Amino acid sequence: MRRPFSSVRSRAALAATAVVAVALVAAAFALLFALRSNLSGQAQGQADQYSNEVALQIAKPVPIGDLDLPDSEEHPTQVTDAKGRLLIASEGLEKITGTGVPAVRPASPPPTTAPTPTPTPVGDDDDDDSGGDDSGDDSGGDDDSGDDSDDDTTDPTDGEVSKAGGHRDGSVTADGRTADFRFSTRQVTGLAGGPYIVHTGASLEPQQSAVGAAKIAMLVGVPALLVVVGGVTWLVTRRALRPVEGIRREMAAITASEDLTRRVPEPDTHDEVAKLARTTNETLTALEASVDRQRRFVADASHELRSPIASLRTQLEVGEAHPELLDVPGAVADTVRLQQLAADLLLLARLDAGEHAGRTRVDLAALVREEVSQRSTDRIPVTPDVRGSAEVAGSRGQLARVLGNLLDNAQRHAAGEVRATVRREGGRVVLAVSDDGAGVPEEERERIFERFVRLDDARSRDDGGAGLGLAIARDVAHRHGGTLDVGRAEAGGALFELRLPAAVGDPDPDRPVAAGASALGATPAQVLGDRGE
Repeated sequence: MRRPFSSVRSRAALAATAVVAVALVAAAFALLFALRSNLSGQAQGQADQYSNEVALQIAKPVPIGDLDLPDSEEHPTQVTDAKGRLLIASEGLEKITGTGVPAVRPASPPPTTAPTPTPTPVGDDDDDDSGGDDSGDDSGGDDDSGDDSDDDTTDPTDGEVSKAGGHRDGSVTADGRTADFRFSTRQVTGLAGGPYIVHTGASLEPQQSAVGAAKIAMLVGVPALLVVVGGVTWLVTRRALRPVEGIRREMAAITASEDLTRRVPEPDTHDEVAKLARTTNETLTALEASVDRQRRFVADASHELRSPIASLRTQLEVGEAHPELLDVPGAVADTVRLQQLAADLLLLARLDAGEHAGRTRVDLAALVREEVSQRSTDRIPVTPDVRGSAEVAGSRGQLARVLGNLLDNAQRHAAGEVRATVRREGGRVVLAVSDDGAGVPEEERERIFERFVRLDDARSRDDGGAGLGLAIARDVAHRHGGTLDVGRAEAGGALFELRLPAAVGDPDPDRPVAAGASALGATPAQVLGDRGE
């Protein structure tokens, strides 16, 4: 049963929608909060403005009963004394909350005449230089009898208006309609009385209308936007993954048909999907080559095994019928050949399985001396060029097998000279085995490292092996981090050079080293020494 949201595009669409939803909800709350705060601040500013205008009228002074109060539907206003008794309120008020004064009508009519301020006497002027009268006559300039005790008083001054002392939200019912308001409260002291408290409101209806409209727009727009985001993400992801589905279908068809010659479609883009398709085709190419190589290997191995087995069977059947004609040395030779071929096939299988070489330090100079000293039956004596020591990391048995196979190969093709030298080139040790034979044609110098490949002069099974030696040698070199190449020797024959990293901590890296030095970390490989075997 298919689980919901099991596909990549559905999960991508769901994730994108969820992320956008969280962002939109957060943005919506922030927008509503900012809008509400802004409009509330505007209402508060209007309330402060109108309360200040009323307070200034009281401070002039204007009689309480003659105050010009704003309309109750726009800016309802109350004026109370210090004890909270209502003195005057905007006309049309039916009910009010938020000011702390529930009354909408004063208990007694407010006064309509301004109180007379108490006169302030100026006092006598005893200054001898003052004696002037209203006419400004200077004829009595030396007269000290001037009297300034007239009933002169100072001009009245305005009362004091405080800053807005607080803000509260409430509601007002006027003309049968109820609305929310923001109230501003301030205190004012008149010239002849007070203090008085002024409560003036500003409507919150614009704020509520704007916030409500924004909520409705968001409730409608956000879900619609989320649907669009989810749908677009679904379509874009589906389009982007369409080549991936094509790759999957083609791979399933290749698996079902076992036809490794087929390839997956490559999109004409330069994105990750195109890279995936190219990598998949490269993998299929490598897999096809590996399978073909294995098939050829099995076919060639069967062919190589069939000949010595048939020969051995014939000799045994002849010996059974005619014991005096039994060729025991030939039977032994065929048996040895079968044993060597089986060992080579086993080694190739281990190499293909990824077997790694050991990391033992091996002195290649000593290995060459030992190998050459044991080759007493060679047709041509090996001339070693060994000085000092040269250590690499690897398997001593495998390196000895590589050296022996290279020397066997040189013995089969040399005319009269076989040389083995070892030298240092930077951080690598080079083992060179050369002969003075016919050499390897330049166009064949890569093909001879393929499995079961023998050149025309190595076709005879009496002279050569099965064509596995050099293939194994190169595999060993590669697994040891080195290389194996063939060129032309100074004597005109073949020159095989095995280049391997020197072991870490070699005491004398600049010194020439002995012939036969093996590769650093080489894997087991049996080089049969065939010139194209």
